[in-house]
Amino acid sequence: MSAIAYLNFDGVAEQAIEFYSEALQAIEVKKVNYKDIPQDPSYPLPENELNMIMESSVEFADGKIMMSDLLPSMKNVTGELVKGNNVWISIVNADKQKLERYFNKLSVDGHVIMPLSNTPWSSCFGMLVDRFGVCWKLNGDADVFLNQVISNRHGN
Repeated sequence: MSAIAYLNFDGVAEQAIEFYSEALQAIEVKKVNYKDIPQDPSYPLPENELNMIMESSVEFADGKIMMSDLLPSMKNVTGELVKGNNVWISIVNADKQKLERYFNKLSVDGHVIMPLSNTPWSSCFGMLVDRFGVCWKLNGDADVFLNQVISNRHGN
């Protein structure tokens, strides 16, 4: 079992699914709208919320991310959506060409924090914030670096 990054959006999950599916060359995309499940007649959703994304997953070669929309009618329970840098998605893959493709597509209309480059901790590392405010780290050698530093620290 692996941990999966789960992204919430403010009514634009459908656009995000399309963007990430294309940028990450999705293998499989699954999505369910709120209208696809039985509604509680005592608490019917407003018409504008029925087409929003309740749950989705985008599977690609290096993993999976899940996404949904936070319903405006539920903000008193869920709170307001706040974009921030407290959650990052990290893609670790030794294939530099794949990392470059992902980086170039994810950075469209976003902000590059650090271009993909050779660093002391990775032969290919970069950071960006995409157009939806989601933060990404792409790394070619994370496991090699971690193992090497830990091994050196323990004198092995």
